[in-house]
Amino acid sequence: MSRDPNPDRERPLDGDIKPQEMVPSRKNAVLVDGIVLNGPTTDAKAGEKFVEEACRLILEEVVLKATDINEKVCEWQPPEQLKQLLDLELRDTGEPHHRLLELCQDVIRYSVKTNHPRFFNQLYAGLDYYSLVARFMTEALNPSVYTYEVSPVFLLVEEAVLKKMIEFIGWKEGDGIFNPGGSVSNMYAMNLARYKYCPDIKEKGLSGLPRLILFTSAECHYSMKKAASFLGIGTENVCFVETDGRGKMIPEELEKQVWQARREGAAPFLVCATSGTTVLGAFDPLDEIADICERHGLWLHVDASWGGSALMSRKHRKLLHGIHRADSVAWNPHKMLMAGIQCCAFLVKDKSDLLKKCYSANASYLFQQDKFYDVSYDTGDKSIQCSRRPDAFKFWMTWKALGTLGLEERVNRALALSRYLVEEIKKREGFKLLMEPEYANICFWYIPPSLREMEEGPEFWAKLHLVAPAIKERMMKKGSLMLGYQPHRGKVNFFRQVVISPHVSREDMDFLLDEIDLLGRDM
Repeated sequence: MSRDPNPDRERPLDGDIKPQEMVPSRKNAVLVDGIVLNGPTTDAKAGEKFVEEACRLILEEVVLKATDINEKVCEWQPPEQLKQLLDLELRDTGEPHHRLLELCQDVIRYSVKTNHPRFFNQLYAGLDYYSLVARFMTEALNPSVYTYEVSPVFLLVEEAVLKKMIEFIGWKEGDGIFNPGGSVSNMYAMNLARYKYCPDIKEKGLSGLPRLILFTSAECHYSMKKAASFLGIGTENVCFVETDGRGKMIPEELEKQVWQARREGAAPFLVCATSGTTVLGAFDPLDEIADICERHGLWLHVDASWGGSALMSRKHRKLLHGIHRADSVAWNPHKMLMAGIQCCAFLVKDKSDLLKKCYSANASYLFQQDKFYDVSYDTGDKSIQCSRRPDAFKFWMTWKALGTLGLEERVNRALALSRYLVEEIKKREGFKLLMEPEYANICFWYIPPSLREMEEGPEFWAKLHLVAPAIKERMMKKGSLMLGYQPHRGKVNFFRQVVISPHVSREDMDFLLDEIDLLGRDM
């Protein structure tokens, strides 16, 4: 038997292939259906160069300018004008790379810079560098998270992130899945609660069901109505429970409606509470609502898409006191924690594989049970999707970079800046709070000088209703900032300012009020 002359060298493991074995030998060209088949047709060198140049453009025009207050938040153009400025036509032949780079430049120029310190328009904002790198990686790798064999790293990452989020909710164990948006999380919750109430629905459908009724706050997210419509429950079977002056669900009103539904012969099955309403940032009293759910045997879902991130803060987690009693929770790290759109978790206290029982379709071409590894890691069968993005990876990368303490500081700083803005609003003439906020939603009116001496009657409110939209138009066309406004439950148009990004400073708060006054003082 001959001996290996180099016994210390690394030997391939079983199943490993030597590099030379992986290189296909060159074959003669073959003509099939008029197409020459011989090697790839993609010009890899040109493609790599384009990627390199495009990445440089993104770095220079987006990332490096993201925090520059001298840049515009947006380069506003009306739709028809923008159609003329952008080359939107799709042609028969491809275009050269220099032209594609010009198009990339145009896209960046005319897009809203949501990373800008003065973008306050939605419940997401700012640039998290670690999440961005994670997004670059996943876009390049292009995975789909349904089986371990095609997405081993990202399935393990999702498992680790869900485990930590479950821990912060206060559950000893649980289950969950990342999905495309809080609206989808709420749909998951509604469908899962219905399945728990009547498991036969999966096979037999709606025909044999009683009239199902669910209850949610009058301040809930509009996705509750959409989910009821989509799932065949019907929007008329969504009971909206009245809220108090701060926008919180009134538990006594909830119980009254549950009893009323029972008297009418309906079948209550779900209560959706909200932790951080979209407009006012209100947090429903979860403990009292949970008591009612326990008495009546109802599934309690908490839509904490916006407010869930307060759980990361020891100072502010009391806003969600009682959330551990929920059966399911929606929580969007892409909002306050800036994990990058989209990054949304649906979490379930149940650990009996209820998600999989509800959604599994046992696709034999994906979820074979005789694979060579532990198939419990093939989590795709508990999702309503097939293809699914590795959204947990963005949050995982940010959490790894900042640590739990860094995420806590992000929440605490945003709420401290919100408190600073509130105190400034109180000091300034012409600014009026709707109410004291308990989260990062600051709702206020700007009253121009022409209205400051007018009595607060119907004429005053009718005129004030026109102010916020007019100021919004001016700020958009100027490009100085973006701030949302809306009417709400009998109140005329007001501004809703939301602090999220750690790039936002006290000076930005001052600028916001100065700019509104500058843009509106002649009205």
